[in-house]
Amino acid sequence: MSKSETVLSHFLSHREVTKELVHKIEENQYDFKPTETSMRTQTLVKHMIHAFYAFATIAQTGDPSFLSKKPVDQETNLIDLVEKYTTLTIETIRSINDDDLLREIDLTKQFGRKLTSKQLLQMAIDHEINHKGNLFVYLRLMGNTELPLFVKR
Repeated sequence: MSKSETVLSHFLSHREVTKELVHKIEENQYDFKPTETSMRTQTLVKHMIHAFYAFATIAQTGDPSFLSKKPVDQETNLIDLVEKYTTLTIETIRSINDDDLLREIDLTKQFGRKLTSKQLLQMAIDHEINHKGNLFVYLRLMGNTELPLFVKR
């Protein structure tokens, strides 16, 4: 298994759970937020999927400017969005070869340091894990009691 396939497998072990969680969110719950300072549910999910795709695209291209580009999705259905961005992210990660993973990208403006593509993809996975934990809390507060395990293997 190549290193990029290993990254892809790790990503999917978490994204598949994210997708299951998103499937439990009703459209009338998109505006739910557990506290006044929390993100709305819809905002949290969009942030998770767009950020991972942006990190993967930067890892693929070496161009950090993609992080500052705002997505212009017309789609508002979270299930459709998570499916779309999961597919795009899979394609992007698959296009990264093992040599690309070693490429150093100057992300000092964004993160205060240079990172390899592999480190950036690990940061993206950690970011997804963090916010997936938030999503578990949101769903519990919405009354969901049947939730998946934290990771799929």
